[in-house]
Amino acid sequence: MWLPLIVTLTCLVVSTPRFAHGADQHVLGTITAINAKHVEVKTSKGQVDLQVNNKTRYNDQHNPKGTNMPEVGDRVIIIATKNDKKGVKKGDPPLLATEIHFSTAKRVPISIEPVPVE
Repeated sequence: MWLPLIVTLTCLVVSTPRFAHGADQHVLGTITAINAKHVEVKTSKGQVDLQVNNKTRYNDQHNPKGTNMPEVGDRVIIIATKNDKKGVKKGDPPLLATEIHFSTAKRVPISIEPVPVE
């Protein structure tokens, strides 16, 4: 008699965190194009186009207090919501970026000195 009750309560407790996450979607990839209105990200599943507005927050992983903006080639994790508002135009992307966490791509310095040949 206690076993079904324990199993039921365990299932309810384990499934509760899934509901707390919300309807946000995550996009992981590399920026291929960016401007003031949208961001294009290359992911493992293909190209994703996201809308950006003045409420979108940017977070540089290497300099959290800086005001840097992401550039083409930077790795990003974007938290986005579905763009269901009435002011959406027909050609706008279906996702609206709320937070953009980015890390600048590491630039490898070019060696200036020639390598001696023996």
